[in-house]
Amino acid sequence: MATETVLKSPSRPLYRPVNRTAERIFFGSMAVLLCVVVFIGFSPTYFRAGMLRAPLPSPILHFHGAAFTLWMVLFLIQSALISARRVSWHRSLGTVAFCLPPIMIVLGVIAAIDALHRRVSIGPLDPAVSLSIPLLGIVCFTVLIYAAWRTRRRPDAHKRLILLATIGLVDAALGRFPWNRMGISPAGGAVAGLGMLVLLVVLYDLFALHRLHRSTIWAAPLTFAVGALAVPIGITPAWHHFAAFLDRSVGRFL
Repeated sequence: MATETVLKSPSRPLYRPVNRTAERIFFGSMAVLLCVVVFIGFSPTYFRAGMLRAPLPSPILHFHGAAFTLWMVLFLIQSALISARRVSWHRSLGTVAFCLPPIMIVLGVIAAIDALHRRVSIGPLDPAVSLSIPLLGIVCFTVLIYAAWRTRRRPDAHKRLILLATIGLVDAALGRFPWNRMGISPAGGAVAGLGMLVLLVVLYDLFALHRLHRSTIWAAPLTFAVGALAVPIGITPAWHHFAAFLDRSVGRFL
């Protein structure tokens, strides 16, 4: 009886070896860039206005602004700890930092509905359409931050998901850039800015791995799609009915 031999090809690593120095430079630089974008976008109404002393139209916005600012500070510190190779400090602080997203999510939803109830409009958009931008952004952040928590033991996936979740948050700052001075519509400028930030993550993967990381494959399109499609979703009759329901059932209590 003939003996059959099964030949197995040696398993290949899923990704090429990563240059750790380039990795630290990229993620650290992205943290700095996102903090700069947030500062520029919210500088006139929040940071240069005194932050907690800023004349915001609703008290909830002070809590909202403080929580989201703290997230950006923690994001920058965590990136700096990795760059300094203080991994144990990074993990210890990360345990505390992950207590913040649930608070941000609740405050983000309340602030968005409060703005709807006060009939706040973003540019030429009516309040119901304006609601779609922060509310859908919070949904995207929730999905990505939960995935980041699930992959906290896999640094390659974790850091990409945290970065893309934060890029999604920065979309609010991009919408407040002085695009009109550049001859660009605020909506077009915000989408273009978001697309460029997401593209940087994609290009880094192609440079460092010669392919897209599995987390980037689904999280990058999701982050961009939510930012780009929020307004088209917001102008639909179904969304207007949903916004009216939120205003009647929740907004009147804020």
